[in-house]
Parts: sequence; C-alpha cells; structure tokens
Amino acid sequence: MPAEPAAPPALVEEDPGGRRVRRLLAVLALVAVLPALYLPGLVHDFFDLKIYMRAMEWWAAGNPLYDYSQPDRVQGALYFTYPPFSALLLRPFAMLPLGATITVFTALTAVGVVVTTRWLVGPLIARHHLPRLFTLTVAVLLAFAVESTRETVTFGQINMLLVVLILADLLFAVPRGSRWAGVAVGLATALKIFPGIFIVYLLVTRRWRAAIVASATAAAATLLAAAVAPRDSWRFWTHELWATDRVGRTDYTGNQSLFGLLSRFTVPEKPDRLIWLLLVAAVTVYGLWRAWRAARAGDLLTGLTLTGLVGGLVSPITWTHHIYWFIPAVVIMLDAGLRPDRARPAADDPGPAVRPTRNRWMVVAAVATYLVIAYGVVSFQDWGAGPARIDDPVDVLTRNTYVLLSLLLLVVLPVRPAAGDRVAEAGPHVPRARPPRWIRWRPKTKLASNGQN
Repeated sequence: MPAEPAAPPALVEEDPGGRRVRRLLAVLALVAVLPALYLPGLVHDFFDLKIYMRAMEWWAAGNPLYDYSQPDRVQGALYFTYPPFSALLLRPFAMLPLGATITVFTALTAVGVVVTTRWLVGPLIARHHLPRLFTLTVAVLLAFAVESTRETVTFGQINMLLVVLILADLLFAVPRGSRWAGVAVGLATALKIFPGIFIVYLLVTRRWRAAIVASATAAAATLLAAAVAPRDSWRFWTHELWATDRVGRTDYTGNQSLFGLLSRFTVPEKPDRLIWLLLVAAVTVYGLWRAWRAARAGDLLTGLTLTGLVGGLVSPITWTHHIYWFIPAVVIMLDAGLRPDRARPAADDPGPAVRPTRNRWMVVAAVATYLVIAYGVVSFQDWGAGPARIDDPVDVLTRNTYVLLSLLLLVVLPVRPAAGDRVAEAGPHVPRARPPRWIRWRPKTKLASNGQN
C-alpha cells in the first residue's frame, strides 16, 4: 500500500506575547532617545516665554507694551512682537509664578501634540488596519522628537495652540458645514498673523462663508484688543508689524523663509525686495493652486499642509519652531506609500491581473523627510553670533534645509484619492478621527463635488 503523502507543515502563528514585547521595546527605545534630542534645546530655558511674561509685567506697570526689549547673544535686542490680542490672553499668566506658567504652557503643548497627532494618524490607522494603540503611541513620540516640537517646548512658544485651532477648523468644522466654521482660524490669525494664510486658502477653495466668518472673527478680536489698549494697538498695526528687525536678524540660520535664504546670500546688505516679492508671488500662486487641487479632490489634509508650507516660505520671519507642517506632510506621504496601487495588466497579456504594488518611494520620501526634521537645522549646529554670508554649496544646503525641503514638498506632496476611494480600498467601514466636542454636535452636511460648502 503506497504511503500517504506527508501533510504540509502547519503554519505556526506568531506569538502575540512576543509581538507585544517587541512593540513595548520599540516604544521604550523611542522614550529613551527623546532626552538626548531635547538636551541641546535646554539652553533656551523657555527664553521666549520669559520675554512674554516680562513684557506683560512691564505693560501692567503702565509702560508701552512694544517698548519692552530683552538682550540676546545672537539677535541683539528682542521685543514683544505679538498682536495686542495675544497680549490680552497672555497678561493673566503674568500674575502666576513663572514656574507655574512654564508648567501650564508645557502641558498645553504636550496635549496639543497628542490631540493633533491623533487627528492626523487616526484615519491612517483605520485605512491600513494598523495596531491602534501602538501606532498612535509611536506617532506621538515621533512628533515630540522633531525639531519644531522641541523648539516649541524649550522656548515656551504658543505654536501648538495655533495648530490645534487650524486643524480643528479645516479638518472638521469647515467640511461639516458647522456654524462655527472659520472661527478658530480667525482666532489664530488674531493671535499671530501667520494663520491668515489659511483665510486665503478658504477663499481659494471657495469656502466663502467660512472665509467671511474667519475674517470677521479676526477683526472682532483685533477690535476688542484695540478697545482695551488703543495706543498699543495703533502702534502695532501702523509700525511694529512692519519692523522685521524687532524679532531678530533675518539672515540667522534659524529663519527658514525665502527672505531668510536671500538674506544669507546678501548679508550684511538687505536682499533685493523686488526679487523677494517675485519669489513670494510665484510660490504663493503655485502652492495655493496645488492646495486648491487637493481640496477639490477631497484631500483636505494635503490642501491645508501645502498652505502651511506656503505660509512658512513667504513670511519674512519663519523660525524653525513655526514649521509644524512637515509633520502632516510625513503622514500624507506614508499614507500614499502604504496604499496599494491598482496595477493594470498589459492589453496583450491574457494572464491574471498583476498583484497591486505599493508606492514604496513615497515611504522612502516620508522616512527621509522625518530624519531631516528630527535632526533639524539649529538644534545640533552652532551657527555663531555674527552674520555670515553663504559662500559654498554645502552652506546653501545646510543653512537652508527647511526652505529647500518646503519647496520640494510643494512639488512632490501627493494628492490622495477622495474619501470614497480610500474607504473602498480599506474595507466597508473606515472610522475617522473624532472631531473636537464643540464640532461634534453639529449635523453633518455633505460637501459639493467642487469642494464648496
């Protein structure tokens, strides 16, 4: 009697306990690396936050708000440069002990990083069926590791508050047609001018009502500050806003804007304003055109990320802690890289369809971008206290890394398929990141196909 063929070996499932151990070790490794990344920034010693608080004390004593200055080794004299509405919100903190204020600001920044990372990564986790808790934990730790977050924490900046307001508005309130759509962007603009680029984005993408609400909110907050502090408000809007030297040297390497790049070529002279304006116009038109196309295709995250990159490039001063927008850019590229391509067989090929492949070059681009922003531009480099003109190709690259990376991302950042296509690829149900509570109660309204609300 012939022997029976041997049965194929049983597949041995991976030990779930071993998988949990490996994930835990990965998380612990990231936690162990974070202190080393933050170590160089400890010399900042919450320098910006201390300027804010001392300026508030100076103001409370009856002095003109924008007369306050503080010496700095690199920048010379630094002044309080935020709009008067920011001063109204900061002034109560001057009544607290400085240590308590530092604790509050650091905690709020940490909460902002966790919340915004959840908003960004939640849909990616669902679409690609990734382990939720592990992926979110790793993503949060990676977000804490990038230079923009480190500089925000160690300087005591308010950037994460602005990011929370912008993302809450443009990812949730505006698409849902909430009656509050535009309010958060308007408040962010009144706090720090830069978010005004997102009002332009709302106009470009024809979200007329949200753009009007954002503009009205910014104006109302500004008028409120003017009613409380009329002289300081008049001085800010007529003079201090236009004095870029109040916030530091434009040629310093930490200024990663187009104007900073040009300044490093011409220092000690100022760059030609006409050349700068032409570059600003070209970048703005191209970047917002791509943002419009992304929004029209239903990719709201790519649209607002491109807009943030444009804002960082065209602003005269863009410190490294301002450029949060590399983080969502990495998420977008990872999402595009993990999404299978619908491969098509050749017309003369009678065989079965080719198995879908993945955009692995996008994953490589995401990893490369992350490594750049984790190492950073200023954290591990001492660029000196004096002006230094760019004089070789290596300097062009190392001293303008974020500028060049922003320009590159304006071109290569992918526009992902519309939400319906992504749902079809991932399965019958793909949960989205939960919006803030103040948006959740509003009945959802469906966007028109052209992206209008």
